[in-house]
Amino acid sequence: MNGLPLKPGATLGVLGGGQLARMWSHAAQSLGYRSAVLDPDPHSPAGLISHAHIQTGYLDPQGLAQMASLCAAVTTEFENVPAEALAQLQQLVPVAPGPSAVRVAQDRALEKAHFVRCGVPVAPHRVLHDASELAQVQDDLLPGILKTTRLGYDGKGQAQVNNRAELAAAFTQLQNADPSVVCILEKRLPLAAECSVVLARGADGHTVHLPLQTNLHRGGILAVTEVFDAALPAATESLAIQSADDIARQLDYTGVLCVEFFLLQDGSEKDTLGPLVVNEIAPRPHNSGHHSINSCDVSQFELQVRCMAGLPLTMPRLHSPCVMLNLLGDLWLPHGDSPLEPDWAAVLALPGAHLHLYGKTEARRGRKMGHLTLTAAGIAEARQTALKAAGILGIAPW
Repeated sequence: MNGLPLKPGATLGVLGGGQLARMWSHAAQSLGYRSAVLDPDPHSPAGLISHAHIQTGYLDPQGLAQMASLCAAVTTEFENVPAEALAQLQQLVPVAPGPSAVRVAQDRALEKAHFVRCGVPVAPHRVLHDASELAQVQDDLLPGILKTTRLGYDGKGQAQVNNRAELAAAFTQLQNADPSVVCILEKRLPLAAECSVVLARGADGHTVHLPLQTNLHRGGILAVTEVFDAALPAATESLAIQSADDIARQLDYTGVLCVEFFLLQDGSEKDTLGPLVVNEIAPRPHNSGHHSINSCDVSQFELQVRCMAGLPLTMPRLHSPCVMLNLLGDLWLPHGDSPLEPDWAAVLALPGAHLHLYGKTEARRGRKMGHLTLTAAGIAEARQTALKAAGILGIAPW
């Protein structure tokens, strides 16, 4: 891209105004850039703290034109922003990641096909376009997980199915909600753990990554992330990082990308697939990488800004092992629907506690309201402190 690196004072833009855009805006502003947000919500967390908030729909021609006129480069906050909006902007201003990569991340069928082309192990699966294809499902894909190919996140748009009757019922339910829905059935594998690689790839192809994260999900939503040296065997970490690099390179990707993996238990599936399989990608900073604001010398959000501005990408260094807790709206609603503010003073009295609240005005169950990172000299100490914080907040131990 011509005119790079962008000098401080230039305006960088983001489609989407949630917490990821808010933290990205903070990183952009800390490097001297102005930030602009396009989001229809007048109270969007990022819109409230940015230099410009274009309050309009993602496909509004006037809003996109205004964004292009303001910004020297544009990114996206989450994968469900229409790829067509990015394509329209790309005709006028540099966009990272590009619309073709985002289209792959928006469709689980395209995503799985890309993984296969990259030679990265994936769970056995089958795409289902209509009910007539259910009879052709192989027996060894059950028990499985039926997912919509589009717009599913945080456990939404998916169902556990143990047999053909449950598969048919779940498919019918999803199609009743949207007759045009396409689904993908994935074989349920015996999992030992989950991990993620957050990488940043520049327009020149240079790639760096955060330390590997191990993750615990509850109800399909990330609950706990741990980050420390040698969290997994060296060969497994190397395989995850190389696989993530291959996925990004073959997408010709520019920007921050998260690649989520499942680690398999010992057994026949591991013998045929290897120690891990790729689950999905997110073309943006990721919940599991939020810890980097406090645990690393370069955060995932600064890496996103550097990719957009054409600045050098340096390998982030972990200076503090950590545990990160996702803070959902449930914590504000311990006794029903009457909100009660958690005891932040008690949490912040703990050593190494770093609280990030996202500025959302209404707490709802399952809604991401913030995160808490607990840093320490070692992972055992960080875990101990994190469990104390969880006890204060009413988060179940792990």
